[in-house]
Amino acid sequence: MRGLKTMDTPILRGVQIYHNYIKPHEGLDSRTPAEAAGIKVEGENKWMTIIQNTCHDSSKLMQTGTKMMPRQGS
Repeated sequence: MRGLKTMDTPILRGVQIYHNYIKPHEGLDSRTPAEAAGIKVEGENKWMTIIQNTCHDSSKLMQTGTKMMPRQGS
């Protein structure tokens, strides 16, 4: 992306989440790519739902001792 000094920034991850889970796409009949793939994000505030689910899943993994998969490119 233009203007970024490094590709290793949380901003890019946020843009990916917004693009794939929150922003409706005209080419997908006003659905998100996630909805087109059968993934539904419920709730009035999709950002909050994603954050809460991530926190919940992370704490569940920590309780079981399971390691989270590293992000691609890490």
